[in-house]
Amino acid sequence: MLQLITILNRCHRFPGFVYQKARFSSDHKSIEIAMRPRKGSKAICSRCHQPGPGYDQLVERRFEFIPFWGFLVFLLYSMRRVDCRCCQAVVVEEVPWADGKRTLTKAYMLFLARWARRLSWKETAEAFRTSWDKVFDAVEHVVTWGLEHAKGHKYLTLVYQIDIGITRLLWIGKERTIESFQGFFTAMGKDVISKIAFICSDMWEPYLKLIRENCSEALHILDRFHIVANMNKALDNVRAEETSRMKREGRAPVLKKSRWLLLRRSENLGDDQHFRLRDLLRYNLKTVRACLLKEAFQQTVGTQFARLGRQVPRRVAPPDHAIPHRTHEENRPFATQSSRTHPELFPSSKVTFQRRRGGFEQQGQSHHEKIVRLSHLSSARTCPLSLTCQATRAGAYP
Repeated sequence: MLQLITILNRCHRFPGFVYQKARFSSDHKSIEIAMRPRKGSKAICSRCHQPGPGYDQLVERRFEFIPFWGFLVFLLYSMRRVDCRCCQAVVVEEVPWADGKRTLTKAYMLFLARWARRLSWKETAEAFRTSWDKVFDAVEHVVTWGLEHAKGHKYLTLVYQIDIGITRLLWIGKERTIESFQGFFTAMGKDVISKIAFICSDMWEPYLKLIRENCSEALHILDRFHIVANMNKALDNVRAEETSRMKREGRAPVLKKSRWLLLRRSENLGDDQHFRLRDLLRYNLKTVRACLLKEAFQQTVGTQFARLGRQVPRRVAPPDHAIPHRTHEENRPFATQSSRTHPELFPSSKVTFQRRRGGFEQQGQSHHEKIVRLSHLSSARTCPLSLTCQATRAGAYP
């Protein structure tokens, strides 16, 4: 056992702690190694990571270590509690071989995570006589640690095929660059690329450029999340600009503390917020018109095509609800539905599509809006949709 302690001191030496003795367990199926703090060393607070005076000592805990010669190995240690002056509390000490309340040592978690890359998690657990949950815990810890300590961001470009009866990963490219994504079109070949009918992607400009160049005949479907995020950003910019202008002109601060009132979804608002939003929408302001455009988009995209006859988007605030004496807020008329999108909200280029005969057909190029016409409704309605954002990944759907 003295040889084992010598090996541990060479491989896993912990500052401030000493391997006291090693022995077999009572059933001779595992090795137990007792640990103790080095004389004169202070306990480290697990909150502020500063040394502090000891308070008391807890019962002995067992930490699972890397197996040795087919034997399970456990570190035995009685945790000290620290009377921390910085935290003004009594806190359990921090030990270098474990993290928080985990029973696996850091070395053992890294050991299992490395084997989990070569074997399945179940095979890893069986090979080292542990449980699947412990392998999962080890992998989770290592991945979390890597994300927290990684420098910068690393991206991959993933291309999936999603078709009736099949969903599979087609291609993986390193980084998020034009060169890496161009590799997908080169690998697939022109014959396969020409058969792609639909493409769904994020809105990163290089991806949009390559898709436009290589799949000009395919219908390009853009990610709703990034569309809404860009719309919220544009709405917030309009609100901030109008708030500053009204303050300079000495007008009533009706938009004060209204940021999250306008950005949150209506189902996430409380009763008081609903009343305040309803009152705010009666003002004839640029911010209100921007908010109505956003709500019209949310309702149009959220409508299920199978139930379009029963779920028709309606105005958030009908025109007859406007208060007459507040119309002086703006000289322009109050329009809840417009045939064109606001130039400050949607500055980028768009494409016009029309729904006809059960499918979308490209009608031409427009630098102002994307229009979806729902011709089979009881009354024809046209709703402008802005589809301008930035993207981080792309997916192709042949």
